[in-house]
Amino acid sequence: MITFEGFEINPVHNGDAWKICDFCIANSDRLRRFFPKTLEQNLNPTLSKLFVDKKVKQFRNKEEFLFTLKHSETRKLAGLIYIKELNWDTKQGEYAYCIDYNLKGKGLMSKAIAGLNQYAFNELGLETLQIITHKDNIASVNVAENNNFEWQKTLKGGFIPTNEEPLNMELYELYNRSTS
Repeated sequence: MITFEGFEINPVHNGDAWKICDFCIANSDRLRRFFPKTLEQNLNPTLSKLFVDKKVKQFRNKEEFLFTLKHSETRKLAGLIYIKELNWDTKQGEYAYCIDYNLKGKGLMSKAIAGLNQYAFNELGLETLQIITHKDNIASVNVAENNNFEWQKTLKGGFIPTNEEPLNMELYELYNRSTS
């Protein structure tokens, strides 16, 4: 669907279950705090198959969009990108993304989001895209800023990690200027 620098972004498909399971296990420390549900749904291949079946159905029904970021040559899964919390009345969606620990800091997610912004605006018809991140997640803040998302406000208690106190989160938004 979208290719750049030896990587590609595609909608999740039924053949991705093993790759997603491997990715989640290898990155469990990175996923535990902000992606606990994705992690717990991918702890073994059987769970991953159920997860992928559900995500493929949600994609088809336009309820949530899960994309895989893969190395084009090796087909190794490098990251996951969601467009979620969709509101079709206001034409708004929120990104959530994670990248393999071996690839952090290389700017791949910024480039992936740049490509998906065009898809979200032009193909899905969304007008507002959001990134909600913790201020200490500098990599995610950089993804937002590298893609011209504008800081909107702090969401007090915006996210509650498992067995932790609520965290304040930062809301960034990007608007489709071609529709305004």
